Amino acid sequence: MTSPTFFVEEHQILTALFDEGLDTLHLRKPHTEAVYSERLLSLLPEAYRKQIVVHDHFYLKNEYNLKGIHLNSRNPEPPAGYKGQKSCSCHTAEEVEAAKKTCDYVFLSPIFDCISKPGRTAAFSPEALRQLSRRRVIDRKVMALGGVNADNVSQLRDFGFGGCVVLGALWSHFNIYQAQDFKELLTYFRKLKKATS
Repeated sequence: MTSPTFFVEEHQILTALFDEGLDTLHLRKPHTEAVYSERLLSLLPEAYRKQIVVHDHFYLKNEYNLKGIHLNSRNPEPPAGYKGQKSCSCHTAEEVEAAKKTCDYVFLSPIFDCISKPGRTAAFSPEALRQLSRRRVIDRKVMALGGVNADNVSQLRDFGFGGCVVLGALWSHFNIYQAQDFKELLTYFRKLKKATS
Protein backbone atom coordinates (compact mmCIF):
# COMPACT_ATOMS: atom_id res chain seq x y z
CA MET A 1 0.00 0.00 0.00
CA THR A 2 1.23 3.50 -0.77
CA SER A 3 2.33 5.96 1.85
CA PRO A 4 -0.66 8.24 2.63
CA THR A 5 1.45 11.26 1.62
CA PHE A 6 2.54 12.12 -1.93
CA PHE A 7 6.25 12.80 -2.40
CA VAL A 8 8.66 13.61 -5.23
CA GLU A 9 10.37 10.23 -5.79
CA GLU A 10 7.19 8.19 -5.38
CA HIS A 11 6.68 7.16 -9.01
CA GLN A 12 10.32 5.98 -9.20
CA ILE A 13 9.97 3.88 -6.05
CA LEU A 14 6.64 2.37 -7.11
CA THR A 15 8.04 1.51 -10.55
CA ALA A 16 11.07 -0.12 -8.90
CA LEU A 17 8.77 -2.14 -6.59
CA PHE A 18 6.81 -3.40 -9.60
CA ASP A 19 10.12 -4.23 -11.32
CA GLU A 20 11.03 -6.26 -8.20
CA GLY A 21 7.81 -8.28 -8.41
CA LEU A 22 5.14 -6.33 -6.53
CA ASP A 23 1.84 -8.08 -7.36
CA THR A 24 -0.73 -5.40 -6.55
CA LEU A 25 -0.41 -1.81 -5.38
CA HIS A 26 -3.17 -0.17 -3.37
CA LEU A 27 -3.14 3.57 -4.06
CA ARG A 28 -4.39 5.02 -0.77
CA LYS A 29 -4.09 8.79 -0.32
CA PRO A 30 -6.95 9.76 2.03
CA HIS A 31 -8.30 13.30 1.92
CA THR A 32 -6.26 14.36 -1.13
CA GLU A 33 -7.29 15.95 -4.41
CA ALA A 34 -7.75 13.64 -7.39
CA VAL A 35 -5.33 15.67 -9.51
CA TYR A 36 -2.38 14.43 -7.41
CA SER A 37 -3.37 10.78 -7.93
CA GLU A 38 -3.80 11.47 -11.64
CA ARG A 39 -0.30 12.93 -11.82
CA LEU A 40 1.21 9.94 -10.00
CA LEU A 41 -0.62 7.46 -12.24
CA SER A 42 0.47 9.30 -15.37
CA LEU A 43 4.13 8.97 -14.29
CA LEU A 44 3.92 5.18 -13.83
CA PRO A 45 4.53 2.83 -16.77
CA GLU A 46 1.27 1.95 -18.47
CA ALA A 47 2.03 -1.78 -18.14
CA TYR A 48 1.92 -1.55 -14.33
CA ARG A 49 -1.33 0.38 -14.06
CA LYS A 50 -3.41 -2.80 -14.42
CA GLN A 51 -1.90 -3.88 -11.06
CA ILE A 52 -3.17 -0.82 -9.17
CA VAL A 53 -6.29 -0.58 -6.98
CA VAL A 54 -7.62 2.85 -5.92
CA HIS A 55 -9.14 3.66 -2.52
CA ASP A 56 -10.52 7.06 -3.60
CA HIS A 57 -11.59 8.83 -6.80
CA PHE A 58 -13.01 5.65 -8.30
CA TYR A 59 -13.34 7.16 -11.79
CA LEU A 60 -9.54 6.71 -12.06
CA LYS A 61 -10.12 2.96 -12.44
CA ASN A 62 -11.50 3.36 -15.96
CA GLU A 63 -9.53 6.48 -16.84
CA TYR A 64 -6.17 4.74 -16.29
CA ASN A 65 -7.23 1.11 -16.91
CA LEU A 66 -6.52 0.11 -13.31
CA LYS A 67 -7.08 -3.26 -11.62
CA GLY A 68 -9.97 -2.23 -9.37
CA ILE A 69 -11.41 -0.22 -6.51
CA HIS A 70 -11.22 -0.65 -2.74
CA LEU A 71 -14.20 0.09 -0.51
CA ASN A 72 -13.60 1.56 2.95
CA SER A 73 -15.28 3.80 5.54
CA ARG A 74 -14.68 6.89 3.36
CA ASN A 75 -16.04 5.20 0.24
CA PRO A 76 -18.29 2.30 1.33
CA GLU A 77 -20.19 1.85 -1.95
CA PRO A 78 -19.02 1.27 -5.53
CA PRO A 79 -20.19 3.68 -8.23
CA ALA A 80 -23.59 2.89 -9.76
CA GLY A 81 -23.28 0.17 -12.36
CA TYR A 82 -19.67 -0.67 -11.44
CA LYS A 83 -18.64 -4.07 -12.86
CA GLY A 84 -14.89 -4.40 -12.17
CA GLN A 85 -12.80 -5.89 -9.40
CA LYS A 86 -13.66 -4.87 -5.83
CA SER A 87 -11.93 -5.29 -2.50
CA CYS A 88 -12.74 -3.84 0.91
CA SER A 89 -11.47 -3.29 4.45
CA CYS A 90 -12.78 -5.46 7.31
CA HIS A 91 -12.08 -5.52 11.03
CA THR A 92 -14.24 -8.42 12.26
CA ALA A 93 -15.01 -11.98 11.21
CA GLU A 94 -18.61 -10.96 10.52
CA GLU A 95 -17.50 -8.18 8.16
CA VAL A 96 -15.23 -10.63 6.33
CA GLU A 97 -18.01 -13.19 5.88
CA ALA A 98 -20.38 -10.56 4.49
CA ALA A 99 -17.82 -8.84 2.25
CA LYS A 100 -16.46 -12.05 0.68
CA LYS A 101 -19.88 -12.53 -0.95
CA THR A 102 -19.51 -9.38 -3.06
CA CYS A 103 -15.75 -8.67 -3.18
CA ASP A 104 -12.91 -10.38 -5.00
CA TYR A 105 -10.82 -10.16 -1.82
CA VAL A 106 -10.83 -8.37 1.54
CA PHE A 107 -8.37 -6.93 4.05
CA LEU A 108 -8.61 -8.06 7.68
CA SER A 109 -6.87 -5.85 10.23
CA PRO A 110 -5.09 -5.35 12.50
CA ILE A 111 -3.43 -8.75 12.56
CA PHE A 112 -0.30 -7.62 14.40
CA ASP A 113 0.45 -4.40 16.30
CA CYS A 114 0.39 -1.58 13.74
CA ILE A 115 3.58 0.13 12.68
CA SER A 116 2.03 3.11 10.89
CA LYS A 117 -0.55 3.69 13.66
CA PRO A 118 1.27 3.38 17.01
CA GLY A 119 -1.02 2.27 19.82
CA ARG A 120 -3.27 0.24 17.52
CA THR A 121 -2.75 -3.30 18.70
CA ALA A 122 -3.52 -6.69 17.18
CA ALA A 123 -7.25 -7.45 17.24
CA PHE A 124 -6.86 -11.23 17.09
CA SER A 125 -4.83 -13.76 19.07
CA PRO A 126 -2.95 -16.46 17.11
CA GLU A 127 -5.49 -19.03 18.32
CA ALA A 128 -8.41 -16.84 17.20
CA LEU A 129 -6.83 -16.57 13.73
CA ARG A 130 -6.40 -20.36 13.58
CA GLN A 131 -10.07 -20.82 14.54
CA LEU A 132 -11.15 -18.38 11.82
CA SER A 133 -9.05 -20.36 9.36
CA ARG A 134 -10.62 -23.66 10.46
CA ARG A 135 -14.07 -22.09 10.02
CA ARG A 136 -12.96 -20.93 6.52
CA VAL A 137 -13.55 -17.27 7.43
CA ILE A 138 -9.88 -16.71 6.66
CA ASP A 139 -9.01 -18.17 3.27
CA ARG A 140 -7.31 -17.20 0.00
CA LYS A 141 -9.66 -14.22 -0.40
CA VAL A 142 -8.51 -12.64 2.89
CA MET A 143 -5.37 -10.48 3.03
CA ALA A 144 -3.67 -9.73 6.36
CA LEU A 145 -3.07 -6.05 7.17
CA GLY A 146 -1.58 -4.39 10.20
CA GLY A 147 1.95 -4.76 11.51
CA VAL A 148 3.03 -7.17 8.75
CA ASN A 149 6.82 -7.20 8.46
CA ALA A 150 9.67 -9.46 7.33
CA ASP A 151 9.85 -11.12 10.76
CA ASN A 152 6.19 -12.17 11.02
CA VAL A 153 5.00 -12.47 7.39
CA SER A 154 5.77 -16.21 7.25
CA GLN A 155 3.20 -16.81 10.05
CA LEU A 156 0.38 -15.64 7.79
CA ARG A 157 0.42 -18.82 5.72
CA ASP A 158 -0.14 -20.83 8.92
CA PHE A 159 -3.20 -18.70 9.66
CA GLY A 160 -4.61 -19.39 6.18
CA PHE A 161 -4.36 -15.91 4.65
CA GLY A 162 -4.23 -15.60 0.88
CA GLY A 163 -1.68 -12.79 1.08
CA CYS A 164 -0.72 -9.68 2.96
CA VAL A 165 -0.69 -5.90 2.75
CA VAL A 166 2.44 -4.08 3.84
CA LEU A 167 2.46 -0.41 4.77
CA GLY A 168 4.43 0.80 7.79
CA ALA A 169 7.21 -1.81 7.66
CA LEU A 170 8.07 -0.92 4.08
CA TRP A 171 7.73 2.88 4.20
CA SER A 172 9.65 3.10 7.49
CA HIS A 173 12.71 2.31 5.33
CA PHE A 174 12.42 5.57 3.38
CA ASN A 175 12.19 9.09 4.79
CA ILE A 176 10.12 11.04 2.26
CA TYR A 177 11.56 14.33 3.54
CA GLN A 178 15.28 13.50 3.77
CA ALA A 179 16.26 10.29 1.94
CA GLN A 180 18.55 10.64 -1.06
CA ASP A 181 17.92 7.18 -2.49
CA PHE A 182 15.59 4.26 -1.88
CA LYS A 183 18.04 1.33 -1.84
CA GLU A 184 17.16 0.51 1.78
CA LEU A 185 13.46 0.29 0.93
CA LEU A 186 14.11 -2.01 -2.04
CA THR A 187 16.41 -4.21 0.05
CA TYR A 188 13.64 -4.54 2.65
CA PHE A 189 11.07 -5.35 -0.05
CA ARG A 190 13.33 -8.15 -1.32
CA LYS A 191 13.59 -9.47 2.26
CA LEU A 192 9.79 -9.47 2.52
CA LYS A 193 9.42 -11.29 -0.79
CA LYS A 194 11.96 -13.90 0.25
CA ALA A 195 10.17 -14.46 3.56
CA THR A 196 6.91 -15.20 1.73
CA SER A 197 8.32 -17.69 -0.77
